[in-house]
Amino acid sequence: MSTLAKSVSFDASMMWVDMADGRKLGVPLAYFPRLLAASPEALVNYEISGGGSGLHWDELDEDISVEGLLAGGGDLTQVRRFAA
Repeated sequence: MSTLAKSVSFDASMMWVDMADGRKLGVPLAYFPRLLAASPEALVNYEISGGGSGLHWDELDEDISVEGLLAGGGDLTQVRRFAA
């Protein structure tokens, strides 16, 4: 199965990642506080990076690994901050 993203969309509480192999991955926005707090205009201003392996929001300073999403990962900056 492919771990590459081809597009991203949002509803009120979820980020939906359309995968190159036809799967659709739903991730709660609550996992990513910057995305949860962002305006709808900022959310749709993303880039698919690394040929589909990452998602990037320049305006929000947010980078998300698609492989990490598939593994169930959330915002790792929150983990690092509390672990210190």
